[in-house]
Amino acid sequence: MWDRRVALVTGSATGIGRCAVLALARSGYDVAINYSRSEPAAKETARMAEAAGARTLVCKCDVSDEHAVRGMMDVIEQEFARLDVLINNAGITIETPPDDLEGLGVEAWDRVFAVNVRGLFLVTRAAVPLLRKAPDPCIVNTASIAGLRPALQPLPYSASKAAVVNLTKTLANALGPKIRVNAVAPGWIAGEWMEKTLGAEYERLMERRARFTPLRRVATPDDVAETMLALIQGNRFVTGEIVVVDGGYSSST
Repeated sequence: MWDRRVALVTGSATGIGRCAVLALARSGYDVAINYSRSEPAAKETARMAEAAGARTLVCKCDVSDEHAVRGMMDVIEQEFARLDVLINNAGITIETPPDDLEGLGVEAWDRVFAVNVRGLFLVTRAAVPLLRKAPDPCIVNTASIAGLRPALQPLPYSASKAAVVNLTKTLANALGPKIRVNAVAPGWIAGEWMEKTLGAEYERLMERRARFTPLRRVATPDDVAETMLALIQGNRFVTGEIVVVDGGYSSST
C-alpha cells in the first residue's frame, strides 16, 4: 500500500483549489486533482504539485454526476489505495444579479445547486468508505461569506453556500467521531472570481473593501488554502465549524 497521505481536491484546476493542491503537495501529500472543463489548467496544477514532490492523479469529473463521481473514486482507490483528506471545493455561480428575480432562470438555479450542493454530497458519500480506513481522516468544504450573511452574489450561489454551511455541521455529526468535517468561508478574494462578479468596478470595490477590513487587504486563494491546511493538519478537536477567512471584515461591519 502506498504509505504517503492522499487528498482529493475537487474543482482544483485553478484558484482556491489549485492553491490547496499545492499546499498539500508541499506538506507531503499525494493529490487527486479534479476538474470538469479546464483540462490544460488541471494538468498545469498537476505539474506544479509534482514539482513540489507530490504524486498526482488528474480526474475529469462533473461532481453533480453520480456515476462519474463513483468512477472517479474507483480510480483513486486503484491508484492510491487510500484517501486521507477530501476538500470539496468545486463550485459555480452565474452572472444574474440578486435583484433580478425575473432574469434568473430555473435551469440556472438548478445547475448551481447541482454542482455546489448535490456535488458536495455525492463526492462525500462516495469518499466515506475510503476515508474511514485512514488513521485521521477529515473533510474541508468551501463555503462562502455569502452563505452566512447577505451579499452581492447571485441568489442561487448565496443560497447554495448556506446549504454548504448546514451540510458541514450536519455531516460533522453524522460522520463523527471518525471523520472531522469543517468548512472555510472566504470573503472577497482577489482574482478571476471577483473580477467576474464586480466587472468594471472590480478595482474600486476591492480597494474599498480592503480599506474597511481590519487587516487592510482582501483575501487571496493562498490565504484560504493556508486555513484549509490548518484544519487538516491541526485542530484535532475541531469539527462542524465554519472558519471565516475575510481579514476581520465581517466582524467589523
